[in-house]
Amino acid sequence: MSLYEKIVAGEEKISLVGLGYVGMPIAVAFARKVKVVGFDLNEAKINLYKSGIDPTREVGDDVIKTTSVEFTADPAKLKEAKFHIVAVPTPVNDDHTPDLTPVEGASRLLGQNLTKGSIVVFESTVYPGVTEETCVPILEKESGLKCGVDFKIGYSPERINPGDKVHRLETITKIVSGMDEETLDEVAKVYELVVEAGVHRAESIKVAEAAKVIENSQRDINIAFMNELSIIFNKMGIDTKAVLEAAGTKWNFLKFFPGLVGGHCIGVDPYYLTYKAEQLGYHSQIILSGRRINDDMGKYVAESVVKNIIKAELPVNKAKVAILGFTFKENCPDTRNTKIIDIYKELGEYGITPVVVDETADAEEALKLYGIEFGTMADVKNMDAVIIAVAHDEFLKLSKEDICGFFNPDNKVKVLADIKGLLDRKDYTEEGFSYWRL
Repeated sequence: MSLYEKIVAGEEKISLVGLGYVGMPIAVAFARKVKVVGFDLNEAKINLYKSGIDPTREVGDDVIKTTSVEFTADPAKLKEAKFHIVAVPTPVNDDHTPDLTPVEGASRLLGQNLTKGSIVVFESTVYPGVTEETCVPILEKESGLKCGVDFKIGYSPERINPGDKVHRLETITKIVSGMDEETLDEVAKVYELVVEAGVHRAESIKVAEAAKVIENSQRDINIAFMNELSIIFNKMGIDTKAVLEAAGTKWNFLKFFPGLVGGHCIGVDPYYLTYKAEQLGYHSQIILSGRRINDDMGKYVAESVVKNIIKAELPVNKAKVAILGFTFKENCPDTRNTKIIDIYKELGEYGITPVVVDETADAEEALKLYGIEFGTMADVKNMDAVIIAVAHDEFLKLSKEDICGFFNPDNKVKVLADIKGLLDRKDYTEEGFSYWRL
């Protein structure tokens, strides 16, 4: 019997190494079909899963309570599985160079518990070559086994979109690859158990790695173009959203929008590609230009708010400003690599300490990473300026009366920054607001 057949028959298990926003939904999906061991070093997170709580909010508490995933923080349990999926984050360092520490650590830990006949599939976003040139040597060293003889490897880049209830693991075509045809076939069949949209068999592991890293680089560049247009049109006194709505009537116009590019994909992955290019003697021009624009947008937003406070003849130093939303995207609790922190810090340069409100965000994580304690909606009163930073459902429900109630009634002008363009610009400018958006 093949490994795939043994997994389907219940004779072998699949393991998920890393149970965050990517790994946990994969584990849950496979557990509906086969036996799954879900491993994460974070014992507190494992205890939450065991208690039926989904801290990521990706599948919900009800699903976690009923799943058959065997959640564990004991690496020795990995020996019970033969098909391993590694789904750990791949961030960048402060100097924008790749931080492979998580994937190297996962490889080391998995290698120590790897058994003969296993297949290891990496899902973490990396530059071409990492799986074979970085991870394999670690697996071999720690296990004492030989890749290609005692175990096989594959790569299948994650495409899960945190907070997205439409584009899920099951509904997105999955890229799969393997070190040889036999491995590719096994990997493809295993993923086809849960991916209803089907799989695309890449011709090599490096091709699959490259495909993933350019997906987000392409999106990053397109958003950077929109952000640059926003800067230009704001100088011209033209509403960018109105321009994009007009241009969007052409059948082949790509509908991207300006915004803050955070999270651990779009704002990170391009640096993996440009790092590898630099090693090969090529200095990226388009990709890094886009990155510079997007990395500066938080500062640009803060400066624009300060300018509007000055225009409203309000004192900037100690001005009362509220930021609604702190996560890197709407309806997702994840605050890692959020660009809202750039707005917060830049306002601090002007003597402003904003009140940050976000009931969706992981407050404990935000305090640990940024030292910020969230306020409540009740704290948003007598404000000089309000920044609606994230399109959470809770903010979409705000009425004009609600928003008016946030401001100091003694101020002649209400300074409102609607970063995502959620509100009707005309409606608010007619009410005497100093309304601004990207």
